[in-house]
Amino acid sequence: MSHIESLFVTRLYRAQLSEQGKAVDMGEIEASCWSIAEDDDAGQDWCEENGYPGYTSYASLTDLGWRFPIFKDLVKVLDKHVAAFAKDLAFDLDGKKLKLDSLWVNILLQGGVHTSHIHPHSVISGTTYVTMPDGASAIKFEDPRLAMMMAAPARIKDAPTGLKTFSYVAPDVGDVLLWESWLRHEVPLNMADDERISVSFNYGWG
Repeated sequence: MSHIESLFVTRLYRAQLSEQGKAVDMGEIEASCWSIAEDDDAGQDWCEENGYPGYTSYASLTDLGWRFPIFKDLVKVLDKHVAAFAKDLAFDLDGKKLKLDSLWVNILLQGGVHTSHIHPHSVISGTTYVTMPDGASAIKFEDPRLAMMMAAPARIKDAPTGLKTFSYVAPDVGDVLLWESWLRHEVPLNMADDERISVSFNYGWG
């Protein structure tokens, strides 16, 4: 009798922040994101020079937890989610923990995109969602085997999620998504009238 199973499965973790530890006030995070964006001249200059459609603190600030205590609270909750995901992934961490190595704000304007990319030098990457107005972009994940598919035909439109070449995930406010950092992803064109605000992060090992 024939048997088909899945090999080398790509995992995606999705949960509400509140499912692990103390609840985090997303309204306070939103206010903090706007305050950071207003005061960060270096970050604004970087966004303008690099054509980033909105604001990101990725290239300018590395101390959000020191600037605003709400981000310190957020990291404590993220640590628990990441630990749960690492357990699901069956990682052998050799008695160590995955540790946050970067955390940054993203404010994406209408018409903005974040092109396809990975997060080198990290183990787990993720995003938590502060505002998701109507029409805000889902996040798009790419099958990591895409470059090796060669002459494979396209998938049918209603293919199971695990067999799609691209998967779109539309998170809710307060959601946290986690994935292994090698997984290529992007934010397609943002059609929302209002800003799409998120906080992204990387965790490393060692």
